[in-house]
Amino acid sequence: MSKNVVYAIVKAGGRQEKVSVGSVVVVDKMDGQAGDTVELDPIMLVDGDKVTTAADGISAKV
Repeated sequence: MSKNVVYAIVKAGGRQEKVSVGSVVVVDKMDGQAGDTVELDPIMLVDGDKVTTAADGISAKV
């Protein structure tokens, strides 16, 4: 695996989505208007060879 790979798996509505910087994600119904910024709960963060999961204490929203 390349060391510069950075992405997260987040809860988006009733699904899980893989996101990275600049990602556009289409999700089911959420409060807000098109173009609004939303915060998604992280499940897993991958930064090169380092993998952090929600069980490890990810506390920031993505």
